[in-house]
Amino acid sequence: MKKIASLVAGLGLFVLAAPAAPVQAAETMRLTIAAGHPIVFLWVKHLKDTFIPVLDAELAKTGEIKIDWSQGYGGTIVKLGSEVDAFQSGIMDVGQMMGVFNPAKFGLLNVTYAMPFGPVDARQVTKSVEDALISTGALASVEKATGVVYIGGGISIDDYNIGAAKKIEKLADLQGVKLGGAGPNLAWLRSTNAVGVQGSFVSFYNDIKTGIYSGYIGWMTAGVPAKLYEVAPFWNEVHFGAMYIGGLGVTKSKWDKFSDATKAAFKKAAAAYSEAYLAEQASRYQASIEAHKKAGGSVVELPAAERSKWIAAMPNPTTEWAAAADARSEPAMKVLDAYQKSLASSGFKFERDYLAK
Repeated sequence: MKKIASLVAGLGLFVLAAPAAPVQAAETMRLTIAAGHPIVFLWVKHLKDTFIPVLDAELAKTGEIKIDWSQGYGGTIVKLGSEVDAFQSGIMDVGQMMGVFNPAKFGLLNVTYAMPFGPVDARQVTKSVEDALISTGALASVEKATGVVYIGGGISIDDYNIGAAKKIEKLADLQGVKLGGAGPNLAWLRSTNAVGVQGSFVSFYNDIKTGIYSGYIGWMTAGVPAKLYEVAPFWNEVHFGAMYIGGLGVTKSKWDKFSDATKAAFKKAAAAYSEAYLAEQASRYQASIEAHKKAGGSVVELPAAERSKWIAAMPNPTTEWAAAADARSEPAMKVLDAYQKSLASSGFKFERDYLAK
């Protein structure tokens, strides 16, 4: 009996002393996140400052995977406008789905550009656009066409206006004026006799300085960091409204390999990204106005009557946008209708009913 007791005791000590089974190490996955714009823009800044840190923290909770990030901003990996090709070729795994510079494939995301002179509240616009895209099932069309999965992280930029070398106090002041802007917003100039020229914040400063055009269509929180008040000192408030520019996407080939827990982590990080972006943008807006004035710039308000004349005379921008989306077999009119109804439910009504027959 003593020998048996000694044997059992010895086995117990062996079990206690034996090392625990090793915990399976998280799989390391290499992913590339990139943007054509530089990090001075808030939607790029918060990829680095919010999306990646939140996602890494969420993934650490499950221990399934760990991401080895390759980051490239300001066109170092992806040139502005080549995002869809970068997703599809595997150059970029995670990034922004922006319709403004990729209208042929992400054009459905340009819904607000088809309905200008809308709300100036970026949060209100972002919520209503995502409500419309999700409720109509429109994102499935985009995913099928591009191979990119929308994971949330929708953002809208603050109120679009016109920065220029001259005051715009009436529609007649736009006669012959050349203005730089991204493709979709140049349509707003029709009927004003202004001349739209393709451009972006990457090129605005030099293009205005060298006389290619004398102003730009843009927003204050980007104009001030780019020091555009130096070449376009008059901030002409026409109130095109806040504009939704897109959300975050992941290549479907990568997304389909993720577990449900990993997918949830990505979506949580995308939501945190959107919130951080919108919060910082709101906090910067008034400070940007003051910085513009301090640097010698002026703020000019277009009279309401002149704005109303502009809205009434403008060829309906939804027509061309919807035709392009329909040609891609996307539910254009459903998205427009859902967006307008969502805004109405939050208290906003367009001065012009773009969807009226």
